[in-house]
Order: sequence, then structure tokens, then C-alpha cells
Amino acid sequence: MHPLLAFSFVHLLLLISPTKIEAGGFTVALIHRDSPQSPFYDPSISKSDRLANAIRRSFSRVASFNELSRYTPNNDIQSPLFPSGGEYLMKLSIGTPPLKTTLLADTGGDLSWTQCRPCVKCFKQNSTIFDPKKSWTYKELPCGSQPCKALRNSTCKGAGKKGTARICEYRYGYADKSYTIGDVATDTFTFGSSSGRPVSVGKIVFGCGHNNGGTYNTATTGVIGLGGGSLSLVRQLGDSIGGKFSYCLVANVDDKFTSKISFGDKAVVSGPGVVSTPFVFKGKFNYYYLTLESIIVGNKRLGYETKMPPDTGSGSLGGEGNIIIDSGTVLTFLPSGIFANLESQLGKVIKGKPMKDPGGVFKLCYRDDNIDHYPSLTFKFKGAEVELPALITFFQVGKLLCLAMAPTDDVAVFGNLSQENFLIGYDLVKKQISFKPTNCSKY
Repeated sequence: MHPLLAFSFVHLLLLISPTKIEAGGFTVALIHRDSPQSPFYDPSISKSDRLANAIRRSFSRVASFNELSRYTPNNDIQSPLFPSGGEYLMKLSIGTPPLKTTLLADTGGDLSWTQCRPCVKCFKQNSTIFDPKKSWTYKELPCGSQPCKALRNSTCKGAGKKGTARICEYRYGYADKSYTIGDVATDTFTFGSSSGRPVSVGKIVFGCGHNNGGTYNTATTGVIGLGGGSLSLVRQLGDSIGGKFSYCLVANVDDKFTSKISFGDKAVVSGPGVVSTPFVFKGKFNYYYLTLESIIVGNKRLGYETKMPPDTGSGSLGGEGNIIIDSGTVLTFLPSGIFANLESQLGKVIKGKPMKDPGGVFKLCYRDDNIDHYPSLTFKFKGAEVELPALITFFQVGKLLCLAMAPTDDVAVFGNLSQENFLIGYDLVKKQISFKPTNCSKY
């Protein structure tokens, strides 16, 4: 055999034979959309303007959560998801041979999807659109398959002629009016591991979107779901990662360091300083709900008692689960009454006169720029106290320092600014989330 042909044959075998996930698991970059490593990055936009844009996305995302809690299906798009705007990206490849793609990481989403040819309608993307006909490992799934049945709503595509199975079609709509419609299929996903050796996993169920539109950005091609549903990437990796993933978010969107997300044994959070709290799934959607019992400011404990928003199924869980932990929301949102109590208590602890935010976004700001004058806040979750240093609860807005939290009249959210410089592990087997203070730039 000609040496070149022999090399090509071996290379082909490597492409179509997915690497087994090693016992140690694997780690990949989790890229903040405003970092220089992101395809979204625009050097002409100032850091303050990038922050303002992120805050606007944060309010929009929470408003979408509130809409979802009151969701009523319609005949067109029958499976609402998180808003399409996320804050972190994952780079991976799909198919054989692998095609590089960039997906928004969504800790509340289930079915991962990407744009596919042929396009009935596709939003503009900078990279090549995935063509399933060019992947040797691509396979459409029939209507009767288990993944199709696992979808909240699905339809059947094709005439269903004798000997031909009808194809499962998904139809997802997001609360910001974005949507994606396409075929449910399986293919090989390849992740660029930090160890230098790519990790490929075969037969991952995903959506091949042929009809997509809305507020998507040209830098991404779709969404990767990290939620708790059966079709999320975490659930599909299953026993191979022990149901575990974790991430460590670098503070202040550091120019030199990238956040990381790990799967399997590498995702185990252990050692001194670790605290753990249970999570629950509520109602129709697979968000990770934590139970927040109180917030401690100095020596004052503020009780966290609030009625749940509609349609979350709180009654069946004895009131557990009153705040979503979400990597895609920037600020932490607290019920209006509780935020007012927090604001009042901070006013007693912080020396100085509160100032109005000129942009009208933040409710609590001070002129004093010495961070040492600001207290830490302790969020007392069920079974775990998580101390949030002043460095991540207050941040610079022009000449002011403002609280990175806001009031809401509906769904409460523990946002990503409050998660910075913590190693946060999700264990879907034990149904718990662990926190460990960590310098994520060195993780």
C-alpha cells in the first residue's frame, strides 16, 4: 500500500472511532463573550460600554425567565428555552471529518443545536455552516426513537413511505423571539482538551437546524445545552463523566486568562473550604434551583422568604428551590422586598452617602472607590454558606462603586458575577452543587 494511502486510512479510522473519555475526564476553555479570545470581541468598544451591554443583556435574560414562568404553548413554536443570549462560549467540532464551531453554553438548556445545510432560513454566521451530507457519522433519528420521545414537543417529518422511517423534527422557540427548527440527529462531538489531546464522543444527540432566526450573532452557530434534561450534553455523557461538570469563572473578564469548564473526574470539587448545597428541578424547565435561606451582612442575618413565581411546581417540593443559579445572567437578581432590606442594611454598614447611577441601571452606588470600605456578603444556602467578597459584589461604574445585584418582581437568579473566582461543581447523581473559593486565573 502506498504510504500516503496508509496514512489516510489510519487518519480516517481515528476520525470515525471516537476517543473514550479517560478516567481523569477533560477540561476545555469557557470563553467569555467580551474577552479578547471571543469571536464577539470588538477592540473599538470600551470596557465600560462592554459592561453596559452585558448588564442590558442581563435584564433582558431575567425578563425572559419571567415570561417562561408564565409560558403557554402555541401552535408554532412549542418548546420555549432560555433566551438565546449567553455570556460564555464553547468551541468544539461536529461531525467526521470534524467541522469547527462555536456554541453558546447554556446551563439551563437541554438539546444542543447548530445551523445546518440546506437552509430554509439561516442567520448569517462567520464560520462554515455544518453540512450533514459531508459527515460520515451523521445519522437522523426517527420519530419513534427515545430522544424524540424525550423532547417536550416534536413533530414527524417525511411521507413515511413503506420501508422509510419518518424523521423526528424539533421546534424550539426562545423567550426573546429567536427560534430554531430542524432534524434531531446524532453525530460525533470533538472537544479540544486542555491536555492537548482532543476528546471525541460519538452518537451525541443534537438538533440540526435548517430554519433559524432571531437575535443570534454571526460569531456563533447555535447552543450547547448543559441543563438537567435527558438530552443535555451532561446527561448524554452520563456514566463516562459520572454526571459531573464544573466551571471556574475568571474575575473581571481577564485579558490574559480564560475560564475553564471540566467534565468527569476533573470536575470533582474537593478539599478545604468546599461547601455543598442541594439543587432541585422545578416545573416544566430544567434550570438548577438552589434554596437560599438568608443573606448575611456583617453580623446581621436577613431572612429570605418569598413566594414562588407561578408554574414552578413549588408546592410539590415543599417550597425548596427559590433561586436559579445561571452562568448566562450577569447580575444577581433578588426579590424586590429582600433587595430593599439588603440595600437598607448595606447603608448602615458602608460609610458614605449613596449616589445615583447616572445610567439609571444600578440601585445602590457609592462615590468611595476604596473596596476595603465595603463588606462581604454571605449567601446562606441550604447546608452551605458562600461568602462573596466585596471585589465581586461591588464593581466600578465610572467614578462609582455599585452593587452587582438588582431587584426583581419574579424569578430570582444567582448570576455569574457572584460566581467569579469560585470553582463550582455540579453533581447530577448526588443532585448537589459545590462551591470552593479559587483563583480561577490560576486554575
